[in-house]
Amino acid sequence: MIKNYLKTAFRSLVKNRSYSFLNIFGLAIGIACAALIFLWVESERTYNDYFSNQATLYKVKDSQTYNGTTYVFDATPGPLAPGMKAEIPGIKSTARSTFNYNLLFSLQDKTIYELGSYVDPAFLSMFHLQFISGNAATAFSQLNSLVVSETMAKTFFNSVDVIGKTLKVDNNKEFVISGVIKDLPKNISFKFDWLAPFKVFENDNTWLTQWGSNSLITYAEVEPNANVSAINKQLYNYIQTKQPGATARMSIYPMARWRLYDSFDANGKEKEGRLKYVNLFTLIAWIVLIIACINFMNLSTARSERRGREVGVRKVMGASKGKLIGQFIGESVFLSFLAAMVALLIILLVLPSFNTLVQKQLALDLFAPLHIGALVIIIVACGLIAGSYPAFYLSSFNPVTVLKGLNFKTSVSAVFIRKGLVILQFSVSVILIICTVIIYRQVEHTKDRDLGYNKQDLVYIHLRGKMAEHFSAIRTDLLATGAVENAGTSSQTVLQLGSNTGDFSWPGKDPAKQLLISVDNISPGFISAAGMHLKQGRDFYPNAAADSNNVIINDALAKSINAKNIIGTIITRYNKKLTVVGVIHDFIYNNMYASAAPLIMFCDPANTYYMNIRLKAGTELPTALKSVEGVIKKSSPGYPVEFSFVDQEFEDFFKAETLIGKLSGIFATLAIIISCLGLFGLTAYTAEKRVKEIGIRKVLGATSRGLATLLSKDFVTLVIISCVIAFPVSWWIMNQWLKDYEYRTQINWWIFIATDMLAIAIAIATVSFQAIKAALTNPVKSLRSE
Repeated sequence: MIKNYLKTAFRSLVKNRSYSFLNIFGLAIGIACAALIFLWVESERTYNDYFSNQATLYKVKDSQTYNGTTYVFDATPGPLAPGMKAEIPGIKSTARSTFNYNLLFSLQDKTIYELGSYVDPAFLSMFHLQFISGNAATAFSQLNSLVVSETMAKTFFNSVDVIGKTLKVDNNKEFVISGVIKDLPKNISFKFDWLAPFKVFENDNTWLTQWGSNSLITYAEVEPNANVSAINKQLYNYIQTKQPGATARMSIYPMARWRLYDSFDANGKEKEGRLKYVNLFTLIAWIVLIIACINFMNLSTARSERRGREVGVRKVMGASKGKLIGQFIGESVFLSFLAAMVALLIILLVLPSFNTLVQKQLALDLFAPLHIGALVIIIVACGLIAGSYPAFYLSSFNPVTVLKGLNFKTSVSAVFIRKGLVILQFSVSVILIICTVIIYRQVEHTKDRDLGYNKQDLVYIHLRGKMAEHFSAIRTDLLATGAVENAGTSSQTVLQLGSNTGDFSWPGKDPAKQLLISVDNISPGFISAAGMHLKQGRDFYPNAAADSNNVIINDALAKSINAKNIIGTIITRYNKKLTVVGVIHDFIYNNMYASAAPLIMFCDPANTYYMNIRLKAGTELPTALKSVEGVIKKSSPGYPVEFSFVDQEFEDFFKAETLIGKLSGIFATLAIIISCLGLFGLTAYTAEKRVKEIGIRKVLGATSRGLATLLSKDFVTLVIISCVIAFPVSWWIMNQWLKDYEYRTQINWWIFIATDMLAIAIAIATVSFQAIKAALTNPVKSLRSE
């Protein structure tokens, strides 16, 4: 029986090649799209699964409330980790880690910058790092020890057998390699190629012993049955027992939520982070699949009359309705299987480009049980969804009617459902198009805002060796090249200021209200080099010592101070009086969608870490960079120069939104293509069904243009209805999405009109070919049998 069903299905495919192609290809595109999205979703949802003890690993979060707003940080004080382990029950182990450092490693004439961190010894065992050479217990037994990744070992030594070999760090200290770990996968929260003992960093930074200095990441491993709520209850006031009056409130945050959540509202409550994107694209995947399935349903029901006699004969021969339903659903699953095979080919072809787009290394492993299971589920689900209605519809035919050769009249319900499915297809497609346009406009709207500085032609490098000490001479040489307009140093980059505090006061400040203020150390010339503008007062004098007790603030802080004469206002910190000598216009940093946060700048070149260089506009970039590199190497010959471009880093702030926009655009396009495949097939069917009517109309004088319009208008009407449905839905979706942004674009009416016109144009282009073809048919051919 099954063999006969397969033969019947195959003959039907061959007999109706065009419709079979539309069915299989449309479904294949849908399955391929869904599979690619699900691969991305799998990567996101399995983040940090590499760590077998993920359930017991936590990061300590630092919550601080200023002026009614709660900020949540990863930065914690140095003494916290040992204190937690010693005093809080349920904590099995703790480890401190610096934020990543990009240090220079040297071996003879080979010098390479590598990313890594200084960590406590417990870090190695807490995270179950897999050692190729050495082991976690003894890796940091000596102070200047170094654990390197497999890749880093091969980069310098072309081997992983490197225990006992040395590397020079920052042209200064020599470190002995004590361990080599396997390269970590890409979908984990850590990015490092080397680890060194935290004690080395602590010895060079004695201020780490202070409870009020939050500058480290603290990790904790809890006992398997630990009461996390009880631990957090003790942590809440833990800092206050060490430093009365502190604002910091600590809590442990599970590794399982680092990737998809790790975002907090103004009340310090957790909210969705990347999870909202994961859920969004999961929904889009199923929508694209359903659109593809709708094509199958429409084309199958539309072509049902062709199989009417087959159904009649089978019923007369004793086939029950249940067997017929099983046969047609089986055919549908068979088609779905063929579509899945085509989809696999499409995936293999486009996966490299998709990986480039999403910046991942996704792989289709058909031998993985999860992937095989997912493919089977998709095949069966598509087969059932696409074939269910056609199966019930075909099996309901009256054998007497179809075998007598009477005109078979399509049921009202079938026509209604078919039109409803077309409307649903195009409604979803229009929604995706509108959302794509608004996402793009939001990103561009933010990029075009007044940033408060000029990101073009602005580059920076890390200050290494004695560059900071010799900066005055370096700056003179840079200006002499003719390629540099200005240069200045800062403790942080223009785009990201991570140092902040509430330890400032001024006349008239309400003692009950604390304001979180960002802090940056700069050199004279930095404000000009960055392209910032003074609103009031002056810049720092070229002689930095003359401004050691003076500060420059931004307009946001000036408004908070609200003094009649802001220039000359005294700001106090730790009993040190600082005089405001200048106010700069607000510039945007950290969050490109938010308003500028309060900022205070100190004239302290000795504590800066970045050199910011303004290149002259119009200068050829390679020539300018080569000139700058020559000056830097002359001053610090042992350090390769690596440039960072502010305009490129600015673009990186929009990675998430840009990715959403690109993927939405791609899937909107594919949804339209799939919908048009179905529309193309339905138009062909309609033209075929009305061939005699068209012939009679032509004989009676109807023009080809009029006939084409007649055949097209029903489908165009469906598209117009789709737009009417899609407009309010897409407006609501994007209005909710834009609420997350303080600085946001407007949802303009013309977007909906333009999308409506585009959808109608696409529909007309799709149906016009078949309509015109039918209208140009010689009526003699269609009427000669009459």
